[in-house]
Amino acid sequence: MLKPYEKWVEEVERLCKPKEVIWCEGSEEEAHKLVEIGIKEEKINNYPVFTELNQKTFPKSYHHRSHPNDVARTEHLTYVCYPDKETAGPNNNWMKPEEAKEKLLPLFRNCMNGRKMYVIPFMMGHPESKFSKPCIQITDSAYVAVSMRIMTRMNKYVLDKIGNSDDFLKGLHSIGDLNPERRFIMHFPEESLVWSVGSGYGGNALLGKKCISLRIASYLGWKEGWLAEHMAIIGIEDPEGKIHYIAAALPSASGKTNLCMLESTLPGYKVWTLGDDIAWMWIENERVYAINPETGFFGVAPGTSMKTNPRMMKALRAGKFYPTLFTNTGINIDTKEPWWEGMEEIPQNLIDWQGNPWKPDSEKPCAHPNARFTVSVYNLETLSPEFDNPKGVPISAIIIGGRRRTTIPLVTESFDWKHGVFLGARMGTETTAAAEKKVGIVRRDPFAMLPFCGYNMGDYFQHWLNIGKSLKNPPKIFLVNWFRTDENGRYLWPGFGENIRVLKWIIDRVNGKVGARETPLGLMPYYEDIDFSGLNLNRENFEKLTQINKDEWKKEIEEIKFFFSTFGKKLPDFLWKCLKKLEEEI
Repeated sequence: MLKPYEKWVEEVERLCKPKEVIWCEGSEEEAHKLVEIGIKEEKINNYPVFTELNQKTFPKSYHHRSHPNDVARTEHLTYVCYPDKETAGPNNNWMKPEEAKEKLLPLFRNCMNGRKMYVIPFMMGHPESKFSKPCIQITDSAYVAVSMRIMTRMNKYVLDKIGNSDDFLKGLHSIGDLNPERRFIMHFPEESLVWSVGSGYGGNALLGKKCISLRIASYLGWKEGWLAEHMAIIGIEDPEGKIHYIAAALPSASGKTNLCMLESTLPGYKVWTLGDDIAWMWIENERVYAINPETGFFGVAPGTSMKTNPRMMKALRAGKFYPTLFTNTGINIDTKEPWWEGMEEIPQNLIDWQGNPWKPDSEKPCAHPNARFTVSVYNLETLSPEFDNPKGVPISAIIIGGRRRTTIPLVTESFDWKHGVFLGARMGTETTAAAEKKVGIVRRDPFAMLPFCGYNMGDYFQHWLNIGKSLKNPPKIFLVNWFRTDENGRYLWPGFGENIRVLKWIIDRVNGKVGARETPLGLMPYYEDIDFSGLNLNRENFEKLTQINKDEWKKEIEEIKFFFSTFGKKLPDFLWKCLKKLEEEI
């Protein structure tokens, strides 16, 4: 008798009609075979799925070129499917489940004709953790199969773990014909199911990434009493060897990956990395614990360098875990090495991300602005020893923040957990050139979750408030902004490794070692309580970094009012009360 997961795979096989079905087991030998298939058999836009790079300087590394119309997440084609629109909320595109399936079934019918179908069993989280989830993704892309081995714990033992149960998360993906008119990513949270067709790129196709780990998992967390968050997890070790763990929600282009691989400028302090993107958090013994359910980094390449993130650059060359992938970067044709904007030197003979000769005076960039690397966490020399602890790590503080040139101070501590939810709910970040055509427009992005919350964010805010009721020792919540500028547009804060000084103040606040001054926004540091040793930052600049400009805040409050109003009756009354109190005090 077939097990539920075997029945599902057979149903997909009958629907998609592949020429061959390959059950993946997750071994390195298998990964070599999949890469070979990508080099010799599969093509995208008449270009091999994988091209070997310089194995001496970038060991175990390969280049992948996606279709020119398939280079980023497609939020406008991403849907959350419930019977009613209110559950999806204004933060999601919505479609009824039956309507979504009716639309996609014709696109999946015979879509794998002549192609291989890969069945990928994987765990989100450590297999021994009670908060991990067994999953199966089906795809017709060797790139996806190889990437999922890097990004998740792909292993055949997952099938044993599922056994005769139908309690597993399912993802069906096909690159289809890569026509944007026939490209959809549909989530069915009540069925723990994702359907994706028409894209072979990143989060559209690696369904463990945002689809399962955030959109589906956030819904499960809402129903089961835990949190799935778009957060990095780091451990900060002090000179005495004590480690405090922090979760950090920072939107794209706000320094999240750089923060989680920070090289401290303060003697005796070290940052350990547990994850740069996803945190699953739950309550145990009245405290918050967290795991990173992933095992890889899917990072933006342009701007990553030995200056901005030396630890990541070393990980990309480490060659410990097979393989490392570079997507839509340029290539130095003399050395067969990947290249992108932000690297220190510009080689003479480059081809761009579409294979065309490129020179510095070319009108278009060499690497696509959203070019990516996919690399295992096990390549990172500062990977936390607790990474594979199935019990997770206790979270002492939660950081939220965005990129703001004005208005938001360097660091603000919330008055309590509930006030911290208010800080997260009103969070905004300025658009960047890579993200939007218009630069510097403030986009509300609560807890950096606006594109990823799988249900109504009004309910999401209430869920955060409810979590706080069960915590005897809640993590302190802090709002940070590394990007404030002066009247001439110069950054007031040096950022990067110097951010350890703010992190030290946060840990000191957790341990009750320093005081803070109360303001309408929250609790702020005294100049004397931040360690500025070796850093030329005077009191005048510090006051600019922590200034509350009333005119700017009046405008900010009006924008927050408008954003909150989009959630109607679903927005918790407490958040309106916080906003009213802030308005009165400003």
